[in-house]
Amino acid sequence: MRKFLRRLALTSLTSMALLIPSLGKAQTGYPSQSIKFIVPYPAGGATDALARMVAQKMQENWQQSVVVENRPGAGGTIGSNQVAKGPADGYTVLFGIVALVQQITLMKLPYDPLKDFAPISRVAISPSVLAAAPALPINTLPEFVSLVKSNPGKHSIGSYGPGTSAHLQGALLNLQSNLDLTHVPYQGGAQLVTALMGGQLSSAFLDAGSSKQHLSKFKLMGVTGTERLSWLPNVPTLKEQGFHSYEPMGWFGLLLPAGTPKPVVDKFSVETQRILKLPDVREKIEGMGLIPGGETPDNFAKVMKSDADIYARIIREAKISLN
Repeated sequence: MRKFLRRLALTSLTSMALLIPSLGKAQTGYPSQSIKFIVPYPAGGATDALARMVAQKMQENWQQSVVVENRPGAGGTIGSNQVAKGPADGYTVLFGIVALVQQITLMKLPYDPLKDFAPISRVAISPSVLAAAPALPINTLPEFVSLVKSNPGKHSIGSYGPGTSAHLQGALLNLQSNLDLTHVPYQGGAQLVTALMGGQLSSAFLDAGSSKQHLSKFKLMGVTGTERLSWLPNVPTLKEQGFHSYEPMGWFGLLLPAGTPKPVVDKFSVETQRILKLPDVREKIEGMGLIPGGETPDNFAKVMKSDADIYARIIREAKISLN
């Protein structure tokens, strides 16, 4: 009986040992091969630039190739779906933006942004600035609201396209101030800024990062988020001025597929936080008019859930549709 029990114990231990090595190797030896960052937008934009900066620093430290692959299309859903449905081994990573959670209520997605990804961290945060055309006879948001109300049907608010943050923020302004600003979507930032400068538009929520060099040309009425921007200290937040649901800001973040082993998620998180504390990285991010990120996976997950809830409420209340 003793011999039998001994053989049984040895057999059990051997079986467990056979099961553990592959998982242990994947976790403790990570990374042991090339890592791929999927950017679901075209090359050349802020998302692409940030992804390549982080990839380079990660590659230098881990001594493994970190490749950035642009997979644009369908508002970012093609690239995002590739990661969501990809292997959960830590070698395929999504470099996404806040649109990931805004789209939950706007369109039917082939994945669940809150369940099919393991958030790592926001890399950079992008506030929005509510700007008015320079020729308008106003200087503050209350003055702008009064001007629009006294001239029904004559004023507009631009955006970077239907369903973008600027569109949702403008719709929220209409709701909370009982305004009738006409939404005018543009294909990109250059066209939006040009139209606002030329007076074809009355107002717009501009991305602080991409529009930083142009902001001095406009009447600045408020910023999103909970704190004033260090480089725009005289521009109050929308929250200060009595508006709600303007706490969310745009973000660029790293996400792995759900189910990625926790040791891999943790190692990726520690490395991302290390990179985002580097002085040269912070300088580059701030130079783009953005705020460096670097929170824990749990905190990023909370941000995603909170943002999704707020944007869903705005979309429903404003009856926003992409159709």
